[in-house]
Amino acid sequence: MKSSEDIDVREIRRKLGLNQSQFWSKIGVTQSGGSRYESGRNIPRPVQALLRLVHVEQVDINKVKKDDVDVADYLKATNPELYKTLKKEARAKKKER
Repeated sequence: MKSSEDIDVREIRRKLGLNQSQFWSKIGVTQSGGSRYESGRNIPRPVQALLRLVHVEQVDINKVKKDDVDVADYLKATNPELYKTLKKEARAKKKER
């Protein structure tokens, strides 16, 4: 995801048809905190990552387990080509649904 200065979070939220409370609560941010981000406050990297996963990649973070993240991090560090291939295949499969 681009830096918070380069993305328009408000536009993403509006395209999804969500109000601030609905949009931000999915990633554990209060409505008032989300409002500040939408008004230009810098978005911390972990929040940016969650935004990308939940609202762009459409990942249900309630189903993600710590072991899943550990395995992905290990695979990415030890075999980046395989990681990229698997990621592309997963995206293609998701688009088929």
